[in-house]
Amino acid sequence: MTAPEQRSGRFRMMDAQRVNLDGFSTENPDLGLMSFSSPHDPEPGIRVRDGVVVEMDGRTVEEFDSIDHFIARHGLDLAVAPEVMAMDERELARLLVDSATPRDEVVRLTSGMTPAKIARVLAGLKPVEMQMAIMKMRVRRTPANQAHVTNRMDDPLLIAADAATAVAFGFRELETTVPVLHDAPAVAMALLIGSQVPAAGALTQCAVEEGLELKLGMRGLVSYAETVSLYGTERVFVDGDDTPWSKAFLVSGYASRGIKMRVSSGAGSEVLMGYAEGKSMGYLEARCVALARAMGAQGVQNGGIDGASVAASVPGGVRELLSENLMVMMRNLESCSGNDTLMSESDMRRTARTLPLFLAGSDFIFSGFGSVPRYDNMFGPSNFNANDLDDYLVLQRDWGVDGGLRSADEQTVLELRRKAAEATRAVYRYLGLADFSDEHLESVVTAEGSKDLAEPDSLAVLHASRVIQESGLTGLDVVRALDECGYPEEAERVLGMLRARVQGDYLQTAAIFDEQMNVLSGVTDPNDYSGPGTGYEMPAERRREIDTVRQQRSVIDLVSEQDRHALPGVLTDAGPASPGDDPREVVIGLSPALAVSLHQTLSGLTVYEVLKELAAGLEEEGCEARLVRVQATIDVGFIGLAAARLAGSGIGIGLQAKGTALIHRRDLAPLMNLELFSVAPLVTREMYRAMGINAGRHAKGSTPDPVRNAYTDEAITARYHTRVVSMVAVERAHSRPDLPPQEVRWNR
Repeated sequence: MTAPEQRSGRFRMMDAQRVNLDGFSTENPDLGLMSFSSPHDPEPGIRVRDGVVVEMDGRTVEEFDSIDHFIARHGLDLAVAPEVMAMDERELARLLVDSATPRDEVVRLTSGMTPAKIARVLAGLKPVEMQMAIMKMRVRRTPANQAHVTNRMDDPLLIAADAATAVAFGFRELETTVPVLHDAPAVAMALLIGSQVPAAGALTQCAVEEGLELKLGMRGLVSYAETVSLYGTERVFVDGDDTPWSKAFLVSGYASRGIKMRVSSGAGSEVLMGYAEGKSMGYLEARCVALARAMGAQGVQNGGIDGASVAASVPGGVRELLSENLMVMMRNLESCSGNDTLMSESDMRRTARTLPLFLAGSDFIFSGFGSVPRYDNMFGPSNFNANDLDDYLVLQRDWGVDGGLRSADEQTVLELRRKAAEATRAVYRYLGLADFSDEHLESVVTAEGSKDLAEPDSLAVLHASRVIQESGLTGLDVVRALDECGYPEEAERVLGMLRARVQGDYLQTAAIFDEQMNVLSGVTDPNDYSGPGTGYEMPAERRREIDTVRQQRSVIDLVSEQDRHALPGVLTDAGPASPGDDPREVVIGLSPALAVSLHQTLSGLTVYEVLKELAAGLEEEGCEARLVRVQATIDVGFIGLAAARLAGSGIGIGLQAKGTALIHRRDLAPLMNLELFSVAPLVTREMYRAMGINAGRHAKGSTPDPVRNAYTDEAITARYHTRVVSMVAVERAHSRPDLPPQEVRWNR
């Protein structure tokens, strides 16, 4: 019989970690499973004859595919190309990182780089160097963020309420999609209404089939688009019945109708489609970004997108994702950075994937932060979702970085959700699209997501969409309906979005509106970073927004919370304490503020409950507790020693209001206690009682059974240290070094 395989407990523990649910691949150049520098990547190069590119990146013009032709004809500045292609890649990498080299100079040089050249340059950058380059190269000075706003039911009222919530938290672009294509017009209209309830100027998109999306844009129901997909190999284009020319035509179609748009690409798509042609992901994405520039798109959504997990599966893949965003910025295009796919089951990996870009800043740090619960994100869970929102806000605060978001008050959000849902219901009624019950509306206002909704009418949204399609309803009809239904401010904001399309200023590269409808773009708000002390600096008001999170508490807040647990008259000071002579007497030394201003310990027990357990333990051993307040110090060691020196038994217990406790003996040094409960949040009733028992046994000279600290893998210091600081401040304020210990009467 074969003996069972021996396993290490440590490795069993490691096997259970969520990172092991991720897929990891060995490098395979033939399949395109290479982040950078595949052996099949071409050598950078260019040859120009009579103003025409006749050779590029190892191919002659006779060997060009459609992507090569398009880039060669429209994507390169041939006046710059000979200069930059002759430069050493390391020299170009240094210019990217060097804050003394102006951004405009890097943009000028990049305009002449072939895809293979830019891929080679970025492959030589370390992650921190990429961050330094991104700080300089992003187009817009002020960072912003984009949200996903979707739900499984395509419920319009929930879409509107969630849109209002997203804008309240600071998102300036909102992207939706639908699991049922025919629901798109109804959902787009709801997103438009909800987005304008908290403030003006949030841009909205409904990501569906390109023809339908363009129609929604032409009707004024959406204001931007980004789902025009580009690929780095011709075969993937062909599979999608597309060419670079057809995509360019679509780009111009959006822009000509006043609709802001960018294209989408990202590492891994060609690998997933089986046509990576043995090239590295970095090189193929460099081709996509060159195409975007050549087409005249104002920006690119990239950084993996749906293929992020493919890139992340190979060595250096996450670094490659960051390089994709940088190459967009080098081309002087808006970077909508692809943090919109949950690329790992590991919280550590997904945060590590986002953090470098978060710190360096981007035009849009997320191309879709999942502002809704994961289960309602019809794009698939984003790298960060609604359950990560508090973490993200705290990260902003931790680093002093503007990540585009802000905290929002719960009651304010509820009010905005109600108004958005009511306004959307009113517009739907006015236009004859659908009618939603009061019960349904109320469930939307307080819902976490679609699982909390009252039973919806599954055909109502389809009917509403059909009416919108067939009747030709436009954004102006929404304006009229809002005004007629008693929402003049929201009507004016939607009208403002339509006016802006006629003016066209927000078609400039990297354009967003602030909440006063000012356009912030590469023209009006250009990135001017040129080293320390330059570039974007948060205004004082914005810094206060970031510094203020809903979890923060002051000492005043702590004292107010503590007051709720006070039991007046239970413990009263009764004059100076004298030494005792009863050998069974154990003195419990109280810290200065215990039961004066502080009444609850970190474990949640009140100080009165703690004292009851200590006294009960002493009584079990036939000993008696006496209470003394030690006002000269807040150190639990000195409190315990002072108590021991007053006790007839020579044994004392030191107790701080936060719950830290120890047993001391009169002949020991201050820090040489007998037993210590140092992790106050984990001390239970049973442990305090056991401490009382052991103190009694020490008093009698018998052998106690030591109580061990509880097991924990929690971030105890992170959970409780802010409260500890406040409690210590209160204790310090009550401390009187000039006063002797005071007897305390316990009115049980």
